[in-house]
Amino acid sequence: MPYSEPTNLAIIACPGGESFADAVITHLRNMYKHRFTLKNDVISKRYELDKTELIKKINFYNDVETSEICMRGSIDSYRPPVFKVNARFTYFMNGEFKTELIDCVRGKDVYIFQDVENHEPIALNDSKNVQRLSVNDHVMSMLVTIDAAQQAGAERITLVVPAYPYSRQHKKKGREGLTARMLGHIYENLGVARIITLDIHSREIENAFGLTHLENLHGSYQIIRELEKIVDLKNKTEDLVVVSPDTGAIDRNKFYAAGLKLPLAMIYKERDYSIVTQDAHSTNIKSIKLLGDVHGKVAFLADDMLGTGGTLLKAMGYLKEQGATKVIAAISLPFFTGNAVEQFDEAYKQGLFYRVIGTNAVYHKELLDREWYISTDVSGLFANVIMRIHHYQSVGGLLENRDLIEKLIK
Repeated sequence: MPYSEPTNLAIIACPGGESFADAVITHLRNMYKHRFTLKNDVISKRYELDKTELIKKINFYNDVETSEICMRGSIDSYRPPVFKVNARFTYFMNGEFKTELIDCVRGKDVYIFQDVENHEPIALNDSKNVQRLSVNDHVMSMLVTIDAAQQAGAERITLVVPAYPYSRQHKKKGREGLTARMLGHIYENLGVARIITLDIHSREIENAFGLTHLENLHGSYQIIRELEKIVDLKNKTEDLVVVSPDTGAIDRNKFYAAGLKLPLAMIYKERDYSIVTQDAHSTNIKSIKLLGDVHGKVAFLADDMLGTGGTLLKAMGYLKEQGATKVIAAISLPFFTGNAVEQFDEAYKQGLFYRVIGTNAVYHKELLDREWYISTDVSGLFANVIMRIHHYQSVGGLLENRDLIEKLIK
């Protein structure tokens, strides 16, 4: 597979996923150029060829292999691939969506990006209309785009959805649907070969697929990289303890505790499930107990997603009551729905927590202006995984971060 134009790797950014797709494309361009330069250096030395002449030969063979008459661009310099597919997204006033692909994707390995939790104003209809879209709007827009890519003859389709929609509806407790599984079946029936997501709420969702592969990435390395900037992880000048905010997050926090070689505590919450949480105040938690000790220590909590934030705020306030000097939270998918941002502003003024570390996998412009919020970039991780999948290379080293974390803290 070539590392220059022409390339079979194509990216379609749905309206909600455009910001994250652009960040990933920037990494892909740099990675492809680096890979091309490295290949050119090694092959020119190995076969005793002039580097400039070798680039011209590579471009010559690419021109011969392409179905076009020849590729645009210089013949004696690197020709960067054009990954992004031009598309037109139409939003009708009755709520229907339509996707038209301007560029050809026939025979290409297509990656469709969508951020279903992007609730910022989005320009549609050639920027003539601006809409705030719901999760359901984003999901429907993505389904329409998948169908458009299939109809246009894409060879393989991969969904890139950092926040897997409806991931909290993955098990039944009565007469209710398994919506996470239902959507999985829809993707599979539409011919989606692979789904790339971030810290999926439940690994059980993977069992819903027959042939579609699920790549569940973890932002732990990127989060610890930011944590290291505010807490001395190497010399351990501050006493740090990892705290699981509930029983469901115990495996995730056990991973951090083992990787950072720190003690692990856990918060046990008794809930009233007859109450449906609407905002940060109306939490369904009845009582909290702490298993472990945080007195005089910095408490670090990690969770996969944050919605209204009521549960986390209550946990952080409780840890401060138990004598924690600082409370730092890490959230892979920072939704901050409803009035969560305002509630966290108030809690920060009261000193209930020190910092919240979140990834840029969910676009939330308002968060970036907050003193208490730290954004960490996971677009490079997604770019690495996409490049390896496209070139049929192993992604195992990127899914398991223990070695990277160990090197980081050393």
